[in-house]
Amino acid sequence: MQMSEILDIETKKQRIRANWRLEDLEEVPFIIEVGPFHGATKEFFDDDDAEIRWAEDFAAKREGVYDYGFPNIKPNKGIGIVAAAFGCEYKVNDEADPWITPLIREENVEDVYKLAIPDPVNTPVYQDAWKRLDYLQSHSSIPLRVVNVPSPLVTASLIWDYTSFIEATLTYPDEVHALLEKVTEATILYIKEQFKRIKNFYSISHEVWHIPREVGIRVSDDTAALLSPKLYREFGVAYNAKIAEAAGGIVIHSCGNVQNVAAAMMETPGLRGLDFTIPQVPNWEMIRDAAAGKTVLCLRHNYWDHINDAQVDLAEYSKKLLDFFGRKGLFIQTSTPTTEEAIALGEKLHQLLSK
Repeated sequence: MQMSEILDIETKKQRIRANWRLEDLEEVPFIIEVGPFHGATKEFFDDDDAEIRWAEDFAAKREGVYDYGFPNIKPNKGIGIVAAAFGCEYKVNDEADPWITPLIREENVEDVYKLAIPDPVNTPVYQDAWKRLDYLQSHSSIPLRVVNVPSPLVTASLIWDYTSFIEATLTYPDEVHALLEKVTEATILYIKEQFKRIKNFYSISHEVWHIPREVGIRVSDDTAALLSPKLYREFGVAYNAKIAEAAGGIVIHSCGNVQNVAAAMMETPGLRGLDFTIPQVPNWEMIRDAAAGKTVLCLRHNYWDHINDAQVDLAEYSKKLLDFFGRKGLFIQTSTPTTEEAIALGEKLHQLLSK
């Protein structure tokens, strides 16, 4: 097989920016990760050198892969960082991002009014993150993603026991709003502090795509999938809009079955794109009708996302996404276990996703 010429980084950036502007491109931008999920586990959480080594190894594994990615470092402090800044205990583990212990339950809902907005500079969990950014930038030339940015809903559902929080949107709406107001203000301060500190910038996301600074900020909003459209408009859209205003735009990510809230997400002022784990959405029509061609769609299907079809043809699945959603503003993210598979997949996708 004749190998395609790897695009240079500036060409990748130019095409990615054009796609964010919903311009017509000859090829749908796609990215292929190599290997399993990389999270803020014990191995990496407090070891900056280990994080640099991982990034260098990841870049080496991807050499020769035709796609739209390029070397970067994931600072990796976990999606619970803002909840931890509010005082939630967090436990670093070997399996996933740190586990968060909630502060609020139904029996102490009034405590939401006692919570103080954390100082974005001097709060210990933030200080650890800022030290990491400084170290990574002084010891490596590889550009940085932002540290994880949870949506206000996600942080609130970590501060407040998850199941109780979902119920509280109906039973204690005033207290939920009070918490979300504080969390939103804290998140904005946290985002602004990151933007001050990251000089060697890769992305406004903590995930693998290069998303340019002018797009705003990408937030993880996984709690959205559990809410009705009405509840999401009240407790999600309103607060994400404040994030978008402060950051200059917003990209909303959610895992899970988001088909019922996609239309509500589209109502977010300042929305620049939606980012979904598409195998988890059974009814693609609801996503297409709400968003395709109207905003950027980042659709992820890593090999481990195909729980019900481990033998899925990743290239054909990607082509199916193109055929169904159209190419305007479409980004496709996938992955393979090995470099050899990634190289082969990159060649197939180059053919299938080009005009």
